[in-house]
Amino acid sequence: MAWNPAGSWRQGLERRVVVTGMGAVTALGNDWGTVEARLREGRSAVVAMPEWDVYPALQTRLGAPIADFATPAHYPRKLSRSMGRVAMLGVRATELAMEDAGLKGDPIVTGGRMGVAYGSSSGSLEPILSLGSALTAAGSSNISATGYIQFMSHTAAVNIGLFFGFTGRVIPTSSACTSGSQGLGYAYESIKYGMQDAMVAGGSDELTFCSAAVFDTLFATSLRNGEPHLTPRPFDRDRDGLVLGEGACTFVLEERERALARGARIHAEILGFGTNSDGAHITQPQMPTMAATMATALRDAGLDPEAVDWVNAHGTATEHGDIAESRATWETFRRAVPITSFKSYLGHTLGACGAIEAWLGIHMTRTGWVAPTLNLVDVDERCGPLDYLQGAGRAPRGPIFMNNNFAFGGINTSLIIRCEP
Repeated sequence: MAWNPAGSWRQGLERRVVVTGMGAVTALGNDWGTVEARLREGRSAVVAMPEWDVYPALQTRLGAPIADFATPAHYPRKLSRSMGRVAMLGVRATELAMEDAGLKGDPIVTGGRMGVAYGSSSGSLEPILSLGSALTAAGSSNISATGYIQFMSHTAAVNIGLFFGFTGRVIPTSSACTSGSQGLGYAYESIKYGMQDAMVAGGSDELTFCSAAVFDTLFATSLRNGEPHLTPRPFDRDRDGLVLGEGACTFVLEERERALARGARIHAEILGFGTNSDGAHITQPQMPTMAATMATALRDAGLDPEAVDWVNAHGTATEHGDIAESRATWETFRRAVPITSFKSYLGHTLGACGAIEAWLGIHMTRTGWVAPTLNLVDVDERCGPLDYLQGAGRAPRGPIFMNNNFAFGGINTSLIIRCEP
């Protein structure tokens, strides 16, 4: 059926959703060529964080920061002043994605049929600290006029919308580690069911000592402070916790017929999405509901498990998480499906991880090489009999992969993506 610019569709018709633009800002680089080179070299972005030494109670001293990121010179002060680092990373990734999609100047951008679904685990830390300082001092000298915009939970989604002039729906997805993948999933559903014709979607997050402190209190951070090159170690029996990172990634999603009509290059197609909640524990993942969200994504895609060629794991390198995820994956596939975790290279980028990992998965599948899990030497026997990628990379069996993420609050997501050649 041909695309109708008025957005009028027969009730009940489900539309196909394709990826026409992608952009990322990561600690390994901002373009696939740079990132691929570092992945093939087996180099991670994890480094020592000596600036955290001023917090003696903080146990971990490791992170995966983006070096030398600054506000692009062409960003107008009127727009950039409302952006903290979380929003700035998201806006820059979206700019790259919009350029990749070739949608600059397209009337859809401001015509009401293109929206934003974007998330982060929280807003930026600095304005929150300024507000806290002002409240403690019973004054207001440290409160900025734009501080609230910078620290509100939907700061990335709002700033992206303002910067590009999108007038369609805004779906903020502040759901911790599933923020980016929920952004992709809800954007996909908005287009699939005819509520929008195009969406920008993804997630962003910044690296702060505060996030590290939160995971520290849960005994979830890696303490290999003198050995940043040896951690994190997803699925490994010698794992000792996660390492936090930062970044942003944005996808431009479009209804397939519209994309073809304008001659867009199609990177991939989103085939299915599943999300649910554990309803059991705020921080400990639950295998049955993790497996259920994978089953939902497969059902939405109309696929049997055998059709999935490899699994892009959440893989945080925490004991409860790795074991529950691996067992849920086995419960879903009942075979030794290939599985790998990119957090071993980038650390855990929180609200950005679902989008960044999907970006990596698409590029790797199209390139014909999927990177192994870095630092994985001895698979924890409690994780289950999956095909954990170790040592060297591998060519995927085919073009379809599953992208899984799991968050605090018991929120689970699964995306199924088919890549174009």
